[in-house]
Parts: sequence; structure tokens; C-alpha cells
Amino acid sequence: MRIGQGYDVHKLAEGRDLILGGVKIPYEKGLLGHSDADVLVHAVIDALLGAAALGDIGEHFPDTDPKYKGVSSIELLKYVGKLLEEQGYVIENIDATVIAQKPKLLPYRRSMAQHIGEALKLTEGKVNVKATTEEGLGFTGAGEGISSQAIALLTSMDDYCYDDRIMSADCKGCCGGCGR
Repeated sequence: MRIGQGYDVHKLAEGRDLILGGVKIPYEKGLLGHSDADVLVHAVIDALLGAAALGDIGEHFPDTDPKYKGVSSIELLKYVGKLLEEQGYVIENIDATVIAQKPKLLPYRRSMAQHIGEALKLTEGKVNVKATTEEGLGFTGAGEGISSQAIALLTSMDDYCYDDRIMSADCKGCCGGCGR
């Protein structure tokens, strides 16, 4: 098993849409950034890349590259999902927290988790999104920005399909028989 953690923060600004977990949330401000500045998805991407030891979001999607200007972070997440699949990883689960004083996010949490899960082709129940405030403290508490933290658990496909500690040598089970 491989565990990764991610963190992201963006400043709130006038004239921007607020996108969290791929969901457009009605609010008078949005997050400032090169892409859509979706802090939740950015934290998830970093958690996934970290668990696989594949660097970070800035290496894969630099904010100096014009092709990422205004891009949907959900599209970036889809790319990371394919990358993990190519590297032989299975996403076991993702747990994420959005830290924002306002707006209240309870009505949107389920939809955020669904968007993230769909982008990664995960079954329901593998993505959890929570939200909290900082009780008026710090930059998020003052309404200057929003941050997010995420944790992801990956399993290598080799370990997922075959584990010599619990499988017999003639296993033909999980993957139709991997021939090990």
C-alpha cells in the first residue's frame, strides 16, 4: 500500500467562478489561479502523485504553460488517473477536506465526491469530501482564500492481483490468472 498527501491553497478574488471538486458553487468570489484554481482537485492530484512517487502537480501541469490557462482541474485529474493506471496502481480511496469560512459547502460535498470519483473511474464510496471552517482564524477564516488537504491510498496492481502471502502459486482468481 502507498499513501500520499496533498495540500493546496488559492486566494479568493472577484470576477472568478468558485469551482470545488469540479462543481460550480454560487458565491460572490472565486479562486485565483492559472487553471480553474480548484483547490480540492489540486490537493487530490498531489495526494495521488505523491502516493505513486510521481512528483507533484507543478511538474505535470506547470502554471507557466499556456495550454493549462483556464483548464478544468477535473481534466487534469483524468490525466493523472490514466497515468496511475499505466503505472499499475489501483486507487483504494481518497479522503479530502476543504477549509473555507464561506460559503457553506455541505450541500455540495456529495456532488464534489461524485465528480472526483467519475473522473478517476472509481466506484461509489471510494471518495470522501469533508468541509470545515477555521472559526474566523487565519487567511481562510478571514475569507481571503480557501485551502484543501487530501490523502490517497494506492495499491500496486502486482500486490492487488497477487499476494504470495495469501494466494497459492496456482491462483487463477482476481485478474484471470496473472501467471505468477
